[in-house]
Amino acid sequence: MNKWIILAWCFICSTGAFALELPSIFADKMVLQREQMVPVWGMADAGTTVTVKFAGQEKTAMADSSNHWKILLDPMPASAESRTMTVSCPNNPDIQYSDVLVGEVWFAGGQSNMYRPFRMLTAPAADPFYEPITEYLRNERDTANDPLFRQYRSGQMYEPYEAETIGRGNWSQAIPGEVNEICATAYFFGRELRRELDVPVALISCNKGGTLIEPWMAPKSFERSDTLKTYYSSKMDELKEKTDAWDHEAEMAHYKKAMAEREKAVAEGKKVANRGPRKPEDPMRDRGVPGTLYNGMVHPIAPYAMKGVIWYQGESNSGNDPQEYGNRLEALIEGWRDSWGQEELLFIWCQLANYKAVNEEPLGDEVDGWVWVQNGQREALRVPNTGMAVLNDIGEEGDVHPKNKIDAGKRLSLWALNKAYGRDLVYSGPLFKEAKVKGSKIYIKFDHVGSGLMTGHKHLMDATVEVDEPLQYFQICDASNDWKWAQAKIVGKDVVEVWHDDIKKPVEVRYAWSPNPEGANLYNKEGLPTSVFTTGRLK
Repeated sequence: MNKWIILAWCFICSTGAFALELPSIFADKMVLQREQMVPVWGMADAGTTVTVKFAGQEKTAMADSSNHWKILLDPMPASAESRTMTVSCPNNPDIQYSDVLVGEVWFAGGQSNMYRPFRMLTAPAADPFYEPITEYLRNERDTANDPLFRQYRSGQMYEPYEAETIGRGNWSQAIPGEVNEICATAYFFGRELRRELDVPVALISCNKGGTLIEPWMAPKSFERSDTLKTYYSSKMDELKEKTDAWDHEAEMAHYKKAMAEREKAVAEGKKVANRGPRKPEDPMRDRGVPGTLYNGMVHPIAPYAMKGVIWYQGESNSGNDPQEYGNRLEALIEGWRDSWGQEELLFIWCQLANYKAVNEEPLGDEVDGWVWVQNGQREALRVPNTGMAVLNDIGEEGDVHPKNKIDAGKRLSLWALNKAYGRDLVYSGPLFKEAKVKGSKIYIKFDHVGSGLMTGHKHLMDATVEVDEPLQYFQICDASNDWKWAQAKIVGKDVVEVWHDDIKKPVEVRYAWSPNPEGANLYNKEGLPTSVFTTGRLK
């Protein structure tokens, strides 16, 4: 087999032909989006006619002067039939992709809470309280066997300047031996779609732990405002300075010397730092550079046909311009929609879950960056055709990677089932709509109350239950900015009354305004929690 491949390649080179090549997402076991035009694209010698055959369709396109070609397959119904796609052109061996299905395709982006596969979640819980969730995850991993549920895992690539076209990655299935590498948040999202829609479902897992939002933004997104332009320009100037000064041999020599000194100290019984010298890395591989992950990992996938995007990211931005997060999320959405050529591509994200031990509950203006990111995520809902799963009741105080990916995935799926598939269901927890001051009280009105507001309690993966307890975690202040813990009461299906006996002229209310608002308990009767919010200053 290898001999014939080598001979074929020698023939291609001798004739001067450009090897036929497609992005890595086109591969065996891929799933194509149903009921949409399906782009298939790649590279070939300029002027060459490329033919794509699949499911009774045969389409042709000619490679342009830059060696790029693209065809559009006509919309197809969902199909669990294992079929073959053939891509061919003169002077090149045919490329055949086997076991190709048609169904629902979703992009799963973000940082570690989206990336984290079963493999990283099934070790014993550090806090025994969460061990029941771990046991559930282990059981799911061990019993999953659904070959119609698939994932494409995008390989990590960094490109600060030039957008990649081919990328790298591989397809797998939710079957024994492979499910362990599927991203858990996306898995439980996709599992709900499989149950509700009964068609093949694919997840495009394109994510990387410890990353800011800016590297995932398309470079053109930074043209959206002067603030973004300035940010992008300054960061690219910093990168140029670092690359101009980079000397690989000198850096490695310095590193080896430091390692040798450390080893010598250890041998002599001297005390050394737990962490040794960090191996130097080329600045071109800095994953924090704006646009670098978009160029390296997202661009090779666009415009692969898909239904929408789920997104779980923001943890890293809590310490990096957190008050700008909402604006940057909006810019990312706009840039990705442009890349896919879909002005209303559905985009649903997870609001950051509750996290961190809070020694003293915040009442003043010193607010943790975690909350600013959460609030920015809420404010980004003003972008049409977007959604947000609220997770401020399923996080963990001591772990930025909460185990409960089950509810995270389910809550994302509720938005998708309504917005993408027209299911009539309650898909969001209460969201702040408006507030009015009446005397010494402020009345808050909410959207998405479902059957009505309630005081609730959520335990691990159990359904939320209604409880007869006072509302908690509302704050109120007057014009002097004297914040107080407020009393609050549900006074209508969608209205909460908020007050404090010592504040006669209130001007603002906040709810769950903490990285870990323990005790926040406003839900709708369908069991979905209320997002963090501030009313802003009221008249």
